[in-house]
Amino acid sequence: MNLELADGERAFRDEVRTFLSDNLTTELCAGGRSATSVFCDPKYSLPWQRILNARGWAAPTWPAEFGGPGWSEMQQYIFAEECALAGAPNLAPMGLRMVGPCIMRHGTPEQRAYYLPRILSGEDYWCQGYSEPGAGSDLAGLRTRAEADGADYIVNGSKIWTTHAHFANMMFGLVRTDFDAKAQKGITFLLIDMKAPGVSVRPIINLAGEHELNEVFFEDVRVPQANRLGAENDGWTVAKYLLEFERGGSFAPALRARLKRIRAVAREETPNGPPLLEDSAFEAKLAHAEIKVEAIQVTEHRVASALSSGQNPGPLSSMLKTQGTEMLQRIEELGLDLAAHYLPAGATGEHGHNAHPIGPDHSNTAAARYFNSRAASIYGGSNEIQRNIMARLVLGL
Repeated sequence: MNLELADGERAFRDEVRTFLSDNLTTELCAGGRSATSVFCDPKYSLPWQRILNARGWAAPTWPAEFGGPGWSEMQQYIFAEECALAGAPNLAPMGLRMVGPCIMRHGTPEQRAYYLPRILSGEDYWCQGYSEPGAGSDLAGLRTRAEADGADYIVNGSKIWTTHAHFANMMFGLVRTDFDAKAQKGITFLLIDMKAPGVSVRPIINLAGEHELNEVFFEDVRVPQANRLGAENDGWTVAKYLLEFERGGSFAPALRARLKRIRAVAREETPNGPPLLEDSAFEAKLAHAEIKVEAIQVTEHRVASALSSGQNPGPLSSMLKTQGTEMLQRIEELGLDLAAHYLPAGATGEHGHNAHPIGPDHSNTAAARYFNSRAASIYGGSNEIQRNIMARLVLGL
């Protein structure tokens, strides 16, 4: 595997850099920097998505036949890295990266023709209805019920930890259509209109004091059977395919961009004395993190190389999910160290997430990022599950 960019790839990188320079506004960059997780506020992500969609770049991983650019794995990686380094807002992943590919694989021609253009344009904003009270890591234990009634299903139950459900107009969700079947059997994959009568959303405020998560309740909600993805009682097959995209993606570009920002700020003079970068202990932790991120990037290049040659990356995906999310948590700990060092001496603030922030602007989101990153090693399949996968497929345990 050659890690050096080919001439065509360097030319593509230059094209992306020029586009970002011409189209990424100061306001959009500020919105990207204000995000405390992979989910950016739609007031920033959707305008950026429309700009990208006009260029045909809203869905880097999509094939050309479905409206994507048809890029190679390496082009996708270059694009992700340049967007991260430029500070572009993250696009909402639920439609573009998750349900969109599922519709391509398991949807009918009518579903593809209707939903895929709306995902690209941002007209439909999606959330995921998987986890329930008592059915999180054991997703097959879900109890939300869907009963056939003519051309519809009638859905009753609830979902929890539903990210951005308060913004979404559509949900892709799992429901149980056969309560006599075993675990993974009897589950159906539905596309649900969040504006339908009987759907209600209740906010969950996270540790950072932010409204990103929600509970969603269904009370006699009618969902057309035409909105079923795949066969009835075979939703687990669709869900497993989608999970590949939730656990996939590139970590290194965003991690490198965050470390670059931390190092730049750590060079600055502080109200309390010399730059933090002159602290040998902090410099050692920062350098160690940069080395680990370089190692993650090599693994991501290995995955890209495998995919480009038609191979399945196998347990490398689990390795990346584990290393990437745990490295994210360590980097956000460095962000807290940075915020503490540059806090004016004697500064105090009121408690509560609506309190006016204290300290320098570059650290306004430090605590929120730290708290939000705690969930990264849980969602998309906990890192304990990923280690079990690696133990089985690599070590044969």
